[in-house]
Amino acid sequence: MTERNPILITGAAGEIGGVSRTMVDMLIEQGHPVRAFVRQDDVRADSLRRAGAEVFVGDLLNIADVTAALKGCRRIYFSMSLSPYYTDAVSLMAAAARAQGDIEVFVNISEYEQWFMPFEKMTAPVEERREWLGGLVTDWSPQHRAHWVAEQVLDWSGVPTVNVRAAIFVENPILTWLALEPLGNGELRLPFGTQRFAPIAGYDVAELCAKILLDPAPHISKSYELTGPELKDMHEFAEDYAAALGRQVTYIPEDVETWNEQYVDSAMAAHPHIAEHLKSLTRLVAGGRYGAAGVSEHLETLLGRPPKTVRWAIENHPRIRKMASVSH
Repeated sequence: MTERNPILITGAAGEIGGVSRTMVDMLIEQGHPVRAFVRQDDVRADSLRRAGAEVFVGDLLNIADVTAALKGCRRIYFSMSLSPYYTDAVSLMAAAARAQGDIEVFVNISEYEQWFMPFEKMTAPVEERREWLGGLVTDWSPQHRAHWVAEQVLDWSGVPTVNVRAAIFVENPILTWLALEPLGNGELRLPFGTQRFAPIAGYDVAELCAKILLDPAPHISKSYELTGPELKDMHEFAEDYAAALGRQVTYIPEDVETWNEQYVDSAMAAHPHIAEHLKSLTRLVAGGRYGAAGVSEHLETLLGRPPKTVRWAIENHPRIRKMASVSH
């Protein structure tokens, strides 16, 4: 890759601490040109320009925009917020990449769930699916389905692809802003009983994807299932929040459907696609699917260092830091 070939990063206007934005900063710091694809030319686009990125303003659902954004790039990182049109956007980028013909790598941010929700399992009888997925869910969410289809499309396209199947991020709304109001009262209210799981820090995913983009050859056609470094129950999560906030935090278990109704449905009333996905995740956690999957060592092997802890990610989350500063 020469200096004339910028790396295309989509989803780059996400909030500070988001994977795409963190990658932009990492790549530029290492001297690599970046073209950041954004939906709107706003303060976040200006922030990317100040960081040193070339900003392309366009629509991931417009093939002319996608093709123009890709021109001159040979390495792609694809990310998009949860959307009913997610598969469309991946398919358009894959079509543009295939038409251009000189793409060296397409890094596809996928989902950890893809390894335990494969075709064979999701076409099994309903009770078998229920048992396999932990007892509280039997099917894909619409977003799970979109990622599954996206992986198939990329495989069919012939474009050199790496699927990064990341577990639930520590920064997921379930663990950060949906949980914030009770945290203000020293309560961690989540519907996970005694289950354990190992969420991943967005920073680690960003660093790994940047590494793959800079040296893609060893990773082409691979799918990596990634978790954080430690299985934790909610009492241990409460200790991490307490350390970040500088106050006592007590875990109070909630019924999963009551919690979904109170926190997800109310916050996401205008976004039913996102709501359905978040509710599927809470049911998978509460049903024990992630605990049964254990911890993957892929991340440490690929990064060449221990992954960031849940506590580190919580302490560095903008919303948690803001709450901590207000309480002191």
